[in-house]
Amino acid sequence: MTGPVAALPKILIVTGTDTGVGKTITTAALAAVLGAQASPPTRRVAVYKPTQTGVLPGEAGDSDVVRALTGVRSASDGVRLPEPMAPVAAADRAGVALPDLDRHLARVRQLAREHDHVLVEGAGGVLVRLDRAGHTLADLAAAVGPDTAVVVVCRSGLGALNHAELTLEALRRRQIRIAGLVIGSWPARPDDVDLSNRDYLAAMDVPLIGRIPEGAGRLSLAEFRVRAPSWFESDLLE
Repeated sequence: MTGPVAALPKILIVTGTDTGVGKTITTAALAAVLGAQASPPTRRVAVYKPTQTGVLPGEAGDSDVVRALTGVRSASDGVRLPEPMAPVAAADRAGVALPDLDRHLARVRQLAREHDHVLVEGAGGVLVRLDRAGHTLADLAAAVGPDTAVVVVCRSGLGALNHAELTLEALRRRQIRIAGLVIGSWPARPDDVDLSNRDYLAAMDVPLIGRIPEGAGRLSLAEFRVRAPSWFESDLLE
């Protein structure tokens, strides 16, 4: 872990360096820290996923996982699509119109008026297109408002460093505030690559604010909420 980090902003955009890096569990852990573990414990937290792909009707999606792990009541999606593909391709397969950027912005801003914190979980990486006009999660982060920052979820194994550097470069070029890095699934028995990558990430000019242990998504609601604060820098609890 690194030194102190600044208090998290009202709106947090959670993106990943790739798919399957642990964005959903990281989103849930942040929701637990900002909500149930906050002082006072009545802090209101909302979670919004602009596009959920790879979920059939009746199946649980990422927002449902967050709700089950944290008890957060406001967890919703902009659109759900059955094919496990990027949003535009999945919408084409389903014959569904995608919400445009303005619709996502309106929803996030509405949630921000009604809650103390809003967590927005992206689909895939930060430059995956959200709508047919080519807007991305980076565009949403840049447009939604000044009290916004991005959390970048990354792997600990091979490929982590290049993917992290590329994601951070894309955000910096757009002058988007970065809250920090989180390793989305830290192995119980890290090998030399994991440990070396952790040290590299911790030495970057963007803080490494958390490590989520592998298997955290299998915890019960009560266990998850109790353990989540220990996965982050203590300053996040302020």
